[in-house]
Amino acid sequence: MVEQPSVSPDIPIAALVAAFGPNLQFARDLAPLTSFKTGGRARYFVSANTAGEIARAVVGAGRLGIPFFLLGGGSNVLVSDEGFGGLVIKVDVRGMKLLPGHAIESGAGEDLMTLVDFATANSLTGLEFAAGIWGSVGGAICGNAGAFGGEIGSVVAEITLVDRQGEIKTVTPEYCRFGYRDSLLKSTGEVVVTVRLRLEPGEPSAIRSRVDEILNQREIRHPVTGKSAGCFFKNIPDPSQPNGKLAAGKLLEEAGAKDLSVGDARVFDLHANIIVNDGEATSKDIRALADKMKESVSRKFGIELQDEVIQVGEF
Repeated sequence: MVEQPSVSPDIPIAALVAAFGPNLQFARDLAPLTSFKTGGRARYFVSANTAGEIARAVVGAGRLGIPFFLLGGGSNVLVSDEGFGGLVIKVDVRGMKLLPGHAIESGAGEDLMTLVDFATANSLTGLEFAAGIWGSVGGAICGNAGAFGGEIGSVVAEITLVDRQGEIKTVTPEYCRFGYRDSLLKSTGEVVVTVRLRLEPGEPSAIRSRVDEILNQREIRHPVTGKSAGCFFKNIPDPSQPNGKLAAGKLLEEAGAKDLSVGDARVFDLHANIIVNDGEATSKDIRALADKMKESVSRKFGIELQDEVIQVGEF
């Protein structure tokens, strides 16, 4: 969870522009940049297209004592209705290219599905599992996004990062300590700039068939056009399960969560681990519904679900 920071409103505009550049925005509405389409404004907002721009924003925030939050595709965040009183850095590094050795380099700001399509078009296998996952490549790396038995951390060869001191460095996957929907980057605050993925050559028709199969499964079980962040809670590690995880959605369904709603926030009728903004729900509504869902599982099974969605600001 990213807490609401305490930021002095008295920082001169000239100092802010000097730190963050002429593209600095004030009171930027964040709701359109998230998949829930809820939340308030960022006090300060910068869109960073290069490693240098990211470094400038990170260093400037540190120098001025302004906490910052990194925003990628906005698909896995719940922003407070009161917004965020610090700096939001929108990581928008673009570009993809093929490299020798069946590798792809991608900017952190690219959509993950665009990367899947690029790999498919070039007959490279290893990313099919990510078909249909919302969000950016950088966000996927930070959270080790995965589905259908695959995780992006397993195909990472190296990552270019900007650290808290503004230094640009290249690291190995071991450095990132990838775990289930987790990585070291979540705690260090280092920013993904580009990632190099090591894939394998494959049969084009087989790759496309698998991608289509996964997209079809998602269309059946996930909201295609609804305002949602995908699965709200992490699955529970359980060695007794075939894939080593006990599905949070299964527990929620058995606990009766599909019948729950708060305002225009409701549990998706085809998947009990997904919350949908079915109209004009607020972030407060979504948070309250998530808490009711957690309570239903705790009451029935004695299991405390953990959020997969990142909460930003005060609730």
